Parts: sequence; C-alpha cells; structure tokens
Amino acid sequence: MVKLNKLYTKVGDQGETFLVGGKRTSKADLRVRAFGEVDELNAIIGMIRTLAEQHNRQELTEKLSILQNELFDAGAELATANGEIPTVQIVEMQYKRLESWIDQLTSKLDELKSFVLPGGTELNSWLHLARAVTRRAERSIVQLSNEQEVGGAVLIYFNRLSDLLFALARHESCLAQVPEYLWQPGKSGEPS
Repeated sequence: MVKLNKLYTKVGDQGETFLVGGKRTSKADLRVRAFGEVDELNAIIGMIRTLAEQHNRQELTEKLSILQNELFDAGAELATANGEIPTVQIVEMQYKRLESWIDQLTSKLDELKSFVLPGGTELNSWLHLARAVTRRAERSIVQLSNEQEVGGAVLIYFNRLSDLLFALARHESCLAQVPEYLWQPGKSGEPS
C-alpha cells in the first residue's frame, strides 16, 4: 500500500518531479507527459463513473471501476524510471478482457454505416471525450516507446481502451434509446 505523508515536496517548484525508483526528472519529460495524460484520463473516467452511478448504469459503473484501477497501474508503470522494473504492469489478460467487453457490446449494436459523432446523451458525450483523451495518451506512450523502454502490453491496452470507450458510448446511446449522431459528408457549412 502506498503511504503519502506530505502532499508537497517543493521539488516541483523547480520544474522537476521524481519517477518511481527515485530518479529526478523534468516535468517536461516524455515519461511525465505520458503518465500525466493517463492521470487526466482517469479523472475523466471518474466523472463518467459518477454519472453512470447517478443513471443506475451498474454494469458500466463496474467496468469503469476496473478501468480506473488499471489506469492507475498503467500510470505507475509509465512513471517508473527507464531501466527500473515496474512494481505493477499492464499484462495481456487485461487487454484481452477489454477485447471481450468490446465483442460483447458490439454484438448488441447495429452495424455502423457512417462515422459516429459524439453527443446524444451526457454519458455518451463524456465517453467520447474519454476515447479522444485515450488516443492522446496513446500517442504520448508511443512517442515515449520510440525513445525509452515501455512495456508492450501497455501500448496494446491503450489501443483497445479507446475502442472500448467507443463501444461503450454507442451502447449508452442504445440504452438511452437516443439515435446516434452520424457524420454526413459535405453537410458542413450549410445554414441551419
């Protein structure tokens, strides 16, 4: 269990932070950006989880609880200094579970005939935002992996996670009985 005695260390006052393992690094470091974006995503998932609880979406709430814990694991893995062995890591079983959830959800949905635009319900919109933030975090993790060691499972996990969030957003529209907003090519710029 993690023990936090003090919230401020004053190391950040000079634009630096500590990685897991004690190495000091710049807050502008790619590794710090990657785990920071994972932290941002976790905060958004927390917002969605709260909304899901308020809308009595028990199955969604349970999935989001698992995701929040796994995102913390991913953040801890990414926050581990290059060359150090992470105390927790994303593993194959975790992204395989995401694949299973995606398959279960998509089997209940209509076939896509166009790209889906975010919106329709508050939960749907938040899930799409989380999907987009996941893609941003994934890009940072890929960039980090081009320069430093990153576990292969964490890359796969974030790729699957964005797919899962897309499937969850579509499923939420289905549960709410709200039609999905679909992209209509060439419709932009028309007066309403």
